[in-house]
Amino acid sequence: MFSSSVRFSGWLTLSALLALGGLQSGCSSKEIDPDELPAELVKFEPAFRLQKVWSAGVGAGTEKLRLALRPATDGQNIYAAAHNGRVIARDARTGKRVWTVNTELPLSAGPASDGKVVVAGSSNGEIIALEASSGEQRWVREVTSEVLGSPAVAENLAVVQTVNGKLTALDLADGNTVWSVQQSVPRLSVRGTASPVISRGQVISGFDNGRLASYDLESGAELWNVLMEPPSGRTELERLIDINASPVVAGSDVYAAAYQGRIGAVALESGQLLWSRELSSYSGIAVDISSIYVTDQRSEVVAMTRGSGRELWRRKDVRNRDVTAPAILGASVVVGDFEGYAHWFDIATGALQARVKVGSDRISSQPLVLDDIVYLMTDAGSLHAFRVRADKRKGD
Repeated sequence: MFSSSVRFSGWLTLSALLALGGLQSGCSSKEIDPDELPAELVKFEPAFRLQKVWSAGVGAGTEKLRLALRPATDGQNIYAAAHNGRVIARDARTGKRVWTVNTELPLSAGPASDGKVVVAGSSNGEIIALEASSGEQRWVREVTSEVLGSPAVAENLAVVQTVNGKLTALDLADGNTVWSVQQSVPRLSVRGTASPVISRGQVISGFDNGRLASYDLESGAELWNVLMEPPSGRTELERLIDINASPVVAGSDVYAAAYQGRIGAVALESGQLLWSRELSSYSGIAVDISSIYVTDQRSEVVAMTRGSGRELWRRKDVRNRDVTAPAILGASVVVGDFEGYAHWFDIATGALQARVKVGSDRISSQPLVLDDIVYLMTDAGSLHAFRVRADKRKGD
């Protein structure tokens, strides 16, 4: 079921990591703990109906690769990429094709766009920039290693994080390097798809050593650097503390979660750790005006208060279903799972509102929301747009 991986003298699958953990705890490989099996989906009365707005093929599938190929938007078009190098632009409302190009690169992260340029990264360490209006190639540049996190684009810069712990800012005009910084990388780490975030002239990024750091967007000068959770345990497996979920900036705070670590809030301006709670996640976070929504290590969807991290509700009925990071759509939290289902939960109570079978392949990336539409991409390389049928709500 799982296909994330860890780096230990090369890349290993997360299933291998779990197997190692089982061996350490003395479990036989033939024993299956029912608590580790994916939760079975139960029948329920939906609160509303869902309508498919449009769907489109993007490119060859990315099964078992766990890539950061999440669709992006500039508010008008939806951009999506496939591992076989294909990048598409479609009208966000109608799905009408704007352009399609074949970059002939093994794309692994992105795309990202500011409305003028579309930027994506490859597993060979290339960054490509395309014109948002036409798909015409602007430039291709090599960085130091594989790109697994989507680039961040703002203020004429594309900021890219590579698996060797390096953060690089490239000029959007020509692709030349503006600045580069690097964090140490532990010998053993989880293969994650965290992306840097740009906010208020800062670039905030989480690293495999468990640190959350902020850099000046123009110069790359370090502004602050905080360790979310010191490593603990007797083995390297137990000391994994990678920040694989992309940080989220909301108001004056930054929220981040670590694998086998904690979730917490950090002051954007100073880097002061405001609070932290024990919670492990490698998927991601969504934030609204009052709450945080996170998919934890067990694929349970959890809602917490922004002010203190107090738990509000938890959904265990998607446990071990390899659930994506949550996305907020109106009064709902939306996630996808390993069997191609998308689930809607009530944002206030956590009650299951709706479910739809998007396809037969895993939904790996966090759903994308624009206005009243949610966009879901499967590992088979298909992109689907759904909305709630407001005229068909239960009780109407």
